[in-house]
Amino acid sequence: MPRSEKKLIRQIRRLAPPGPSVVTGIGDDAAVLRIPAGHEILVTTDFTIEGVHFRRDWHRPEIVGWRCLTRGLSDIAAMGGEPRAAFLSLALASDVPQSWVNKFLRGLLELANKFKVPLAGGDTAQSLSGIQADIVVLGSAPKGKAVLRSGARPGEHIYVTGNLGGSASALARLRDALPLAGEYSRHLRPVPRVELGRWLRKKSMPSAMIDISDGLSTDLEHICEESHVGAEIDAEAIPRARIGRGQRFVDLDYALHGGDDYELLFTSSRRVPSKVAGVPVTRIGRTTRAPGLRLVDKDGTMKTLKAKGWEHFR
Repeated sequence: MPRSEKKLIRQIRRLAPPGPSVVTGIGDDAAVLRIPAGHEILVTTDFTIEGVHFRRDWHRPEIVGWRCLTRGLSDIAAMGGEPRAAFLSLALASDVPQSWVNKFLRGLLELANKFKVPLAGGDTAQSLSGIQADIVVLGSAPKGKAVLRSGARPGEHIYVTGNLGGSASALARLRDALPLAGEYSRHLRPVPRVELGRWLRKKSMPSAMIDISDGLSTDLEHICEESHVGAEIDAEAIPRARIGRGQRFVDLDYALHGGDDYELLFTSSRRVPSKVAGVPVTRIGRTTRAPGLRLVDKDGTMKTLKAKGWEHFR
């Protein structure tokens, strides 16, 4: 059973010292933050729900905490922003041991420290069943400079960072009750591309950008819908993750639809370097005037690409 609410809050407060953006953090009714002059505030929120986003018998609590914060930081990265503070609301059932909570916080705060993002507040509650964590991340970007999904124009290049499909492949292995060796488990601790997103924004590279959380096909469709363009993707150009001891490439379907990679997907009228901030950047296609998504096979055959990534309630 978790500690009492007061003891849990005291523990979190002790583990999460305020950072330079936090004037007043945990302990008051609301946090007081300091935002640089000339910046606009970015706000994102994401649930992490047991049975939907993780299973206790599959995912170690440190990984659940790490991925919980990754979801918010990745959204700020996709706007080209600078993360300023995080807020955690945590609902726990009575059967959740305090040791699980300790390890969850350890994983979340490890990533928070890596990006110097203070945990500035949140809430705790008792859940009737399971674990629910809601992460809110506040960031900032210079006024008028946040990168949106709606800026793509026909005839631009489409790029992705890193490689895709590793997380989906690891999840499939868990579903088959197979152990995750080191070659797979690294895909369960994705690193949000904050520095890369900020660099792209500073160089005015992206016309539109999104993070790949729901799958390449679904997230590309989001950009196309918001920008009123279509897209053609070269199947052979998609950078697929390598997995297992043999370092084989993941299936194309995992790279297209798997999600949870937290890489950046963006459009640009300019040629982008093949590596930024130590992360590979790959051109995978172009935007079109004709609506819809199309996939070009290695033999040049073009076919309709349906968005089959993650979507709640579907």
